[in-house]
Order: sequence, then C-alpha cells, then structure tokens
Amino acid sequence: MVMATDIFVIGGGPAGLAAAIAARQRGFQVVVADGARPPIDKPCGEGLMPDGRAALAALGIHVPEEDSYPFRGIRFISGGLKVDAGFPSGGGIGVRRTALHRLMVARAEAAGVSLLWQTPVTGLQSGGVRIGKDLVCSRWVIGADGGHSLTRRWAGLDRYHHNRTRFAFRRHYRVAPWSDCMELHWGADCQIYVTPVAADEVCVALVSRDQHLRLEAALPCFPELARLLRDAEQTSTERGATTWTRKLKKVYQGPVALVGDASGAIDSITGEGLCLTFRQAQLLAECLVEGNLRRYQQGHRALARRPAMMASLMLALAWKSSFRQRVMRAFNSDPRLLQKMLAMHVGELSPTHFAANGLSLGLQLLRP
Repeated sequence: MVMATDIFVIGGGPAGLAAAIAARQRGFQVVVADGARPPIDKPCGEGLMPDGRAALAALGIHVPEEDSYPFRGIRFISGGLKVDAGFPSGGGIGVRRTALHRLMVARAEAAGVSLLWQTPVTGLQSGGVRIGKDLVCSRWVIGADGGHSLTRRWAGLDRYHHNRTRFAFRRHYRVAPWSDCMELHWGADCQIYVTPVAADEVCVALVSRDQHLRLEAALPCFPELARLLRDAEQTSTERGATTWTRKLKKVYQGPVALVGDASGAIDSITGEGLCLTFRQAQLLAECLVEGNLRRYQQGHRALARRPAMMASLMLALAWKSSFRQRVMRAFNSDPRLLQKMLAMHVGELSPTHFAANGLSLGLQLLRP
C-alpha cells in the first residue's frame, strides 16, 4: 500500500484517469483508487467529437483505428425531416466505453500513475484519505467519483445553483452503420442517439425525463430507426445511467478539488461530457502546479459556458416539438445555420459569432 503521495485521486473512470495523467505530465506523484476493476463501463453515447479527440490527444492518448469508427458530422432527424452538417475540421469517432477505458488505464500506467483497483476509499481525513483503517497522506485530493460523488459530500461541496435530472439507457446492435454521421433522432418525449462504433456495430442510446422508459418501448415511436434495427443482433445488455444538468456553488474546498461529473455536469444531449472532463483535468493540473484552486474554480466555470449554452438550446428543441420542427425547416432552408451551430458546438466558432447565427435563425423562424 502506498502511504504517501502528492495527489490522491478518488475514482478510476475517465475523469480520474485524465486528472491523474495530466498531473503526472507535470511531475506530480499520483495515486488513483477505485472500488471497481477495469475496464469500467458506463452507459453513454460513445461518440467523441473532434474537440474531444484533441483534448484526449493532449493527454497522450490516441484511439487506434481498430478500436473506433469515424463519422464526419451530426444528423438531426425529427418528424420526417432530416438535416446534417459536417465538422468544420477533423472528424469524430465512435469508441466503446470499455475500449476507451483500457487505453486510458494503459496510458496512466505508462505515465507512472499508481493504480489501486478494488480499493474503495472510506473517507477524507486531515492530511489525506482513509482506505479501510489506513491513512494515505496526500497534499491534494481529487474527487472524480461521478455524479453520486462521496468525495463531494465528505468535502461539504454538495450545494447547487441548479440540479436537474434525466435518464439514459444504452444498448449495442450488430449492424453495419447506415450513415457517416452520428444521428440524433428527436421524439415527442425522448431522444435516441445512434453512433457507429465499428464496421458492424452501432451504439443506440435513449435519453428522456422518464426513468421507466426503455429502448424497447421507445423504438416504435421511431419507425425508420426501428426498421433498421429490427433484425439486428443485440450485442450488449441494456444499461442505464442518470444524466444531470448540475452546477455546484464550489468545486473545491481546502486541498480537495472535484473533476468530471463529481464537479457538476452538462446534460448528455450535447455529447460533450468527456471533452469537458478532459479539459477540466488539464486545467486542474495547471492550478495544482500553481497551488491555486481559486483559479480552478474560475476556469471550471469558464469551460462550462459553451457546453451549457449548447445544452440549453438542445433542450429547448427537445421540450417543444412545434418549435423543433420550425428550427428543422429553417436548417433545411439554410444549411449554413446548422453548420455554424456545429462549429460552435466543437469550439471552432466563438459565442459572439454564434449569437449572430442565432439572429439569422430567429429571422428564419419569423418567416411564414
């Protein structure tokens, strides 16, 4: 058992591993502990946008072609209307969450991170963390233990500006991708994402406000998608997770800082959760070098602004079908509107330019 370290990370999922790798890149001694065994799975859409791939590459991680499948952009499908746009530069990839976790574990090991699997942390203590009855001394503690974070509660950081919940369920199907885009199918009360993850497999993820709604019950509301999946073999069991729109009042207290879903979250409708997490990890490592977690608080909020803006727009489309159909018709009339929206989505268009794009969209919606 390691009894002392510079940084102790609670949680060995992508957030914890990203924080650990970023800290090791800056010379810190780092220990990561998690009660699970790798690879750790979590239901999600399994798509990485170009900005997410760049953030992952900054950690020294490149997903091999054999572990992923490329897509060129995003396609919206709603009420008989279809519109798509390509990424301004680069491309996205679909990658199984377990494959991504294996790559991140390997990178953390190569970087010299000490990994303690099947080792749950039982509490915080002055000067470090408790593992069972043992104290591991640490200058800094990073909570990366997800949306139900115990670290957040132990540190007294469970206070929110707002906290809204939706529910996601994911399954994989053995079928060749029929599109070169990640598809977002809009329904009256839910959305379904389809992400190609291999030459013969797609990931299908349902998101709604109804915790009891499952894919089997939702698919008949999407006849075209149901037809494409009708004879496809199910290659994974359906798994569920909670997706939050959550903003904490603080993301650090004393020597404890939070990262990833433990530090708040943007609804998964944006598909930007991992990218945001990787950027938070890099920012936190920089702030630990300076010994300045107040700057982390400020930077954390700044990083969330663009994804939060996109989440608000996407959720507006989700909640009002008549509004969504008008927006879809505007996108069809002027495809540049969706292209600019996607450029903003992946960080290649500033919020100021996006606001101008919103004005153009507004003018389109006012037309009879």
